[in-house]
Amino acid sequence: MKWSKLHIYTLKEAPADAEIISHKLLVRGGFIKKLAPGIYTYGNLLVRSLRKFENIIREELNKRNCIEVLMPVVHPQALWEETGRWNEMGDGLLKFKNRNDQGFCLAATHEEAVTDYVRHDIKSYRDLPKNIYQIQTKYRDEIRPRFGLMRGREFTMKDAYSFDINPEEALKSYQSMYDAYKAIFDRLGLNYRIVQADAGNIGGSQTHEFQVLADAGEDALLVSTESDFAANVEVAPAIDAVPYISKETTLKDKEKFATPNLKTIAQLSKSLKVPENELVKTLFFSSNEGFNPKDQTIKPFCVLLRGSDEVNPVKLKNMLGMVNPPLMLTDEEVHSVSGAMPGSCGPVGLNIPIYIDNGVLGLKNFIVGANEDNFHFKNINIDRDFKVTKSGDLRMAKEGDKCPSGKGTLKSYRGIEVGHVFYLGTKYSQKMRAQYLDKNGKAQPIEMGCYGIGVTRTLQAAIEQCFDVDGIIWPKSIAPFHVHICVLDINKEAVMSVAEKIMTDLENQNIEVLMDDRDERPGSKFKDADLLGMPVRIVIGEKGLNNNEIEVVERKTKSVSKVNPTQVVELVKSLLK
Repeated sequence: MKWSKLHIYTLKEAPADAEIISHKLLVRGGFIKKLAPGIYTYGNLLVRSLRKFENIIREELNKRNCIEVLMPVVHPQALWEETGRWNEMGDGLLKFKNRNDQGFCLAATHEEAVTDYVRHDIKSYRDLPKNIYQIQTKYRDEIRPRFGLMRGREFTMKDAYSFDINPEEALKSYQSMYDAYKAIFDRLGLNYRIVQADAGNIGGSQTHEFQVLADAGEDALLVSTESDFAANVEVAPAIDAVPYISKETTLKDKEKFATPNLKTIAQLSKSLKVPENELVKTLFFSSNEGFNPKDQTIKPFCVLLRGSDEVNPVKLKNMLGMVNPPLMLTDEEVHSVSGAMPGSCGPVGLNIPIYIDNGVLGLKNFIVGANEDNFHFKNINIDRDFKVTKSGDLRMAKEGDKCPSGKGTLKSYRGIEVGHVFYLGTKYSQKMRAQYLDKNGKAQPIEMGCYGIGVTRTLQAAIEQCFDVDGIIWPKSIAPFHVHICVLDINKEAVMSVAEKIMTDLENQNIEVLMDDRDERPGSKFKDADLLGMPVRIVIGEKGLNNNEIEVVERKTKSVSKVNPTQVVELVKSLLK
C-alpha cells in the first residue's frame, strides 16, 4: 500500500490533553482523532492493527468451540431492571428515551442481553454447555475520560459468556477461557501478568485480571518475589512481613490529653514521638447502597486502622457484602456522628458499627481521637473501651508485605488491565429465570461465566510498553504493516522500479508493506517511519542503488544491514520470524 493512496497525516507535537506517551503517539501518528471527549475516530493504521488482534482472538476462541454472535448496542430498560443493574450501574450507564417514551441504554456490558438471548432456547441439560462471544462496541459514560483509548467512553471489547449445568462444569469453562487468554496474550508478545482481582459490579466468586505491565498503568499490582502469586492491590491479602508484637504487657488506665493543631497522623507521630504504626486512625463511611450525598439519611460506621496503613475500599465493600465501595462521610457528617472534626475522632463512646483491621488487633494501650476537637485518648484497649463489630483484613497491602503463598515478599508493579475472566455462578440466570431441565426433569438455574478483553485498550497498552524516544515499536503480531519502505528519490524511474518490485515480492510472501512515496526530505520520512513503528524499515535511494545496496533497519533494535537488492526479501523474512 502506498502512502499517497492512504489517509495518513502525522503531527510533530501531541495535543495538550494527551497525558501519557501511548496517547501522544497514537495522536501524532494519526492512528486516532478525537471526535468528542472519550470518543475517537480510528484511522486506517489502527483499524489494521485492530483487525489483526481481533483475528488472534477469534482463532483462539474458535479452537475452543466458542460461538461468535453480534448483539445490539442499544438495550431496553426493562432488561436491566430484571437484574437490578439499571440503578446499580449509576451514572456510568448512558440512559435515554425513544419517541415513545420508552427507556433504553447504550450497552456498557452484555450480561443481560446474552442471558436473554439463550434463555428462550435452552430447554434441557442436553443443550449445554455453550460459550458465546462477540466483538462489539461498548459505551460507558466516564465522568472524566482520559488517556486516549485507555479510559474512553466508546471502545471495542470482546466479551464472551459460558453456560453450564453445574459449578464443576462452569469452572472447566472458566479454565478453558483462562487458557485461551494466556494463548492470546502470549501471541502478542507483551510482558503481562495474571492477577487475582475483584469482580466489581459484574459479580461472581472467582476472577482473574490479565495486566500488561507499564509505568503508566492505572492499576497497582503486587507480585511475589519467589512464587507465582500475583494480585491487584484491591484484593491482595495484607500480611506483615514481620508480625507486630506490642511492647505493652499490661493494660493502663485511659487518659484524655490535649493535642492542639495536631490533625494528621504524621503530626501526631512527630509531636508524641510515637511511630505511626502504633497510632490508630478512625475513618467514617456510610453503608447506604447507592448513597446520594444530597440525602441526609445515612447509615454511618467507622473503620479503625494503624496510622501507617490505608483503608482498602474493595475489601471493606466485600466484608459488608455491598455492590460498590462505601462512600466516606464529609467532615460535617463526621462531626454530626462523632462530635468532633476529622483528626480528633475515635471509637470510644460511638454508637455505630465499628470495624477493625487485623493490624490493630495486636496493639495495646494505643492512642485514638477523643471525639472532642483537639483532644485524644491514650491507653485505649479493645473490648475494655469499645466493642468491635467485626475484624478482618481491611488495609491496602504494600510492597514488602509477606506473600500469602508463604514464599518471599510482595513487589509493586503498575499494570493496564486488558482482560478479565469471571465465574458468575447464577447471579444473572436466577434473576432472569434462565433455566434448564436436569436429568430428573427439574428446573435448574444455568451456571454462567463471563470473559472480557478490551480490544482497543490492549492496542494502546502495547504501545505503552513498546516505544522509545522516536516513536512506537509495534509487536510484529499486530503491527499495521510489517515493512515500511522509504523511497528517497521518487522521481527516479530506476529507484521506483526497484522499490515496487521489492514491495510486490514481499507481498507475494504475505508480508504487508507500506511504501512512503511522498515527495518529502529523507529526514522527514525517517522520522515518520520511527513514529509509526513498523517492525522493519527499508531505505531505497539512488545513491545506495549505485553501490548495489539497500538499507534494512530493524525498528526494535535499530540494527542496520546493507544488502544486495536480491537479498532484501530473505532478510526481511528472517527479521519477521
